[in-house]
Amino acid sequence: MHDDVKGTPVIERFRRPRKAIDVEHSIVYRNDDEFCGMPFLFGLWKTSDSSLLASFRRASVNYNNADDIHHDNLMVARGNVVSLRSTDNGSTWDPETMNEVIDLSTSPDQITCGGPADYSPEGPVDFQDEDVLVASGGVPAIFVPNARPWIRISTDGGRAWRRPILLPMTGLSSLSGQGSAVVRADGMCLVALTSVTPDGWTRRPLVYASPDGVHWNFLSFMTPISDDGQAVSEKAGSPRFGAHRYFYPRPLALRSGRLIATVRCQRDPTSVLWTELFESMDGGRTWQFLSRVNDWGAPGDICELSDGRIVCVYGYRLPPYGIRYRVSDDGGRTWGSELILRDDGGSWDLGYPRVFEVDPGRCLAIYYFNRKDDPIQMNGGVRHIAQSVFTPE
Repeated sequence: MHDDVKGTPVIERFRRPRKAIDVEHSIVYRNDDEFCGMPFLFGLWKTSDSSLLASFRRASVNYNNADDIHHDNLMVARGNVVSLRSTDNGSTWDPETMNEVIDLSTSPDQITCGGPADYSPEGPVDFQDEDVLVASGGVPAIFVPNARPWIRISTDGGRAWRRPILLPMTGLSSLSGQGSAVVRADGMCLVALTSVTPDGWTRRPLVYASPDGVHWNFLSFMTPISDDGQAVSEKAGSPRFGAHRYFYPRPLALRSGRLIATVRCQRDPTSVLWTELFESMDGGRTWQFLSRVNDWGAPGDICELSDGRIVCVYGYRLPPYGIRYRVSDDGGRTWGSELILRDDGGSWDLGYPRVFEVDPGRCLAIYYFNRKDDPIQMNGGVRHIAQSVFTPE
């Protein structure tokens, strides 16, 4: 059998999607009066005491009202970001550990009047400490023309958080965080963000960096200016539901020292969206396109297994709705065929996963989900946080 590149053979990449054979599903958190979602945007960490900390968005909603759960109404200054802890590798999640990370109604003015512009008074941190966590987001919402990026740091494994600070704009008109922090081999922390033009339609991923957590500065753009992320469609309606080339960067530092990062691309966020992969060979200073992971499904989260393979998990927003993954055995250059973790979703409104290798060869993915068999239905079932524990094939 011949192949055009080294890596996963072409015949394997295009096998028919198949159901994963070693997977267990469970609920992390559900409330029938809440919309819970988007762990991809906020975080999944393993701390020094071997506990897992998951962070996600929650907001009170009325599932009898379609407008109340529409994303244009839900995603602006509504709800809060919370964290939840597991002390048994994700077998159970203790609701008594729920802790607020940030109130999403917080305004930029409220953040800037809360203290100094950076963490100089609090002092430096060691990002290679497993208990130092970095959360990020945008206020008053992500991807709006006036978005400002916030950062919060925890030095005790997420039990308490420093006051939020706003990152400097460095000449950008709008900037949003999405919980994507990674630590380079030399201890430098990189936070991936997305810039937006004043009209809201053009998005471009970029990277800020900090050696000590005190000051944060622009490092690099991730995508080329020749393909700057503009929406290649008629600019009508809400930019939130438009066609955007690149956003939601999610970096990963490999043991080899390479950096790779997924980005989301879309024509329609309710259906036609996919995941592409970029790489950096110089610590995030420059980035190049590496591969397209899938036909459809984004955003995709990635982890490096103990055997060196890369796993990418993503929501699948075409029927049958669900959660899928692919595996690369050559550092993300090529990808194996698609495996279906589950396909029992009730609508497109699901996904945004985080994935972590909890034991050698065993992964845990958390995501938001709605089931087609849920007794409560409004364009799908109740949006809740679920998980799948699986052995990548």
